[in-house]
Amino acid sequence: MKHRALKINILLLFIFFSPYMYCQVETDQQLAQLYYTKGEFVKALGYYEKLYTADPSKFYFNRYLDCLIATDQRKDAEKLLKKQAGANRFDSEYKVRLGQFYEDGTETDKAQKIYSELIDELAPDAGQIIQLYNAFKSKGRNDLALRTLETGRKLLKETYPLHFQFAELYGAMGQTEKMIEEYLNLLDYYSSYYQTLQTVLSAQFDLSAKESKEYELLKNALLERVQKKPNDTVYAEMLIWLFLQRKNFNAALTQAQALDKRQGEQGLRVMEVAKICVENKDYEAARKGFKYVISLGEEKSYYYEAERALLNTRFLEVTTNRNFSAEELNQTIQEYRTTLERIGQKRSSVPLSIELSHILAFYANQSPEAIDMLTKILAIPGLTDMQKAEIKMELGDIQVLHGDIWEASLLYMQVENIFKFEPIGNEAKFKNARIFYFDGEFDFAQSQLNVLKESTSKLIANDAMQLSLLITDNFGLDSNYQAMSWFANADLLIEQHQYPQAFALFDSIIKNFPYHSLGDEILLRKSKAMQQQGEWTEAVRYLEELLKYHREDILADDAVFQLGELYELHLNNPEKASDYYKTILFDFKGSLYSEEARKRFRALRGDVPDEDDAP
Repeated sequence: MKHRALKINILLLFIFFSPYMYCQVETDQQLAQLYYTKGEFVKALGYYEKLYTADPSKFYFNRYLDCLIATDQRKDAEKLLKKQAGANRFDSEYKVRLGQFYEDGTETDKAQKIYSELIDELAPDAGQIIQLYNAFKSKGRNDLALRTLETGRKLLKETYPLHFQFAELYGAMGQTEKMIEEYLNLLDYYSSYYQTLQTVLSAQFDLSAKESKEYELLKNALLERVQKKPNDTVYAEMLIWLFLQRKNFNAALTQAQALDKRQGEQGLRVMEVAKICVENKDYEAARKGFKYVISLGEEKSYYYEAERALLNTRFLEVTTNRNFSAEELNQTIQEYRTTLERIGQKRSSVPLSIELSHILAFYANQSPEAIDMLTKILAIPGLTDMQKAEIKMELGDIQVLHGDIWEASLLYMQVENIFKFEPIGNEAKFKNARIFYFDGEFDFAQSQLNVLKESTSKLIANDAMQLSLLITDNFGLDSNYQAMSWFANADLLIEQHQYPQAFALFDSIIKNFPYHSLGDEILLRKSKAMQQQGEWTEAVRYLEELLKYHREDILADDAVFQLGELYELHLNNPEKASDYYKTILFDFKGSLYSEEARKRFRALRGDVPDEDDAP
């Protein structure tokens, strides 16, 4: 009974004093932290000694040691280090710390002895070797870290060659050539690491920079290995990747073709590189890639895909660059016709037919032939509703160009009725609203645009919003609506590529209504007309004029963004493009273009995709 009563008393005492003990420890921690932060190490010392005694963790050890050294109690500090090292025999960091302690106290012989023992006593254990390497590296002792790795490589032999650690250390020591050599040696052992290596190299170096010494070193090292080890395809793959970083697409294609022949890939790798060329708007290089795949023969797996991709590249080149000769345009049209004659008009050839009709109508001034072609395609048996809708949308656009806007309206309404809740239906509704706007039926156009402003398609919603604002801001500002009617008519003339007539109407508005709010809209439309004709410098001039006289108006951000696009995509001046995108981000923070401007600014700056930091 006595023993039981004693146990109960002890338990009650523990329960009673536990909160007090906890509060005491918490108070000691707070005071220790306070004095340590203020540099009052004499006062902090007692608290950290007490805390370390109760909990010999690394944190309290470091703080206690700092206080001992700061108060010049080196003997006690030495004892503490030896005690901690002895209690943690498998953690080399403490012995390295003891060696550093001796070095700081000018006892270099003792320090060197500890360092040598640590390295000499290494076992063939990769974990132990890497731990010691990290301990030396964290103390800035790259010489000892290198000795550790060299000893470790001898001990481990071929089982774990420590390439990543050697490469990391050589990089820290500024020995780039050796670093690259170690990384590439890693691929001899683990060829599957090539994607990891690409990520590491991209993070360490700006390989896209024109004056990149690292790019040249890596390129030369890879070329040498490709020649010495032609059967190790990983080096050719790395070389293709490297050329793509610099956007040296011709060199990337050359390597891809060589690898394709060696591996018998039937053009797959070349197709992938050629598609990257298209994404980067290097259409000439893309054509070379697709033509190579086509040259492999019709019986190969990617022949037809390459044929269609080649035609699509021609289409993009014509419609995007708008800088082509009559001969180049005729050659493009003939290539489409040759392919369509061979494969015939059928469901699978509809995309090619739509592209050809677009080129004929909008670039070759052959609208009647394009309309006839699309009308015949609509009669092909077995077309899906979506295919019919896509054909009608193109046919409607061409009818607008050709001058029959109400035939176009009928086609747009047919698409809208079938696809009321689909993006293509919203696009058709928007284009039909524009027909009424062109004809001066502003009230009806506005009613349709109000619905579209809630569209799930962001692009259509933005377009509807802009046209709606144009009508709202300018319709009825003069007594007879003449200015707005002239403007809408001029807008239609631009769609119909009748630029002189459109400009004459715009100039009439300026002359007859010199203070009308359409001034900025007119400059924006004139720039659009120049862009449609590939007159990029003139397009820039009109946008700069808009910013000069209307910087506070609603279209200023449109002008800034378009200037960024023109300099990026057509005038080959990424620095100016970057400046304009940056202007959107800082001067027009509420702009609809902010998100896209941020993406393009980061891409031009060379950021990793999906990075969230502000510019």
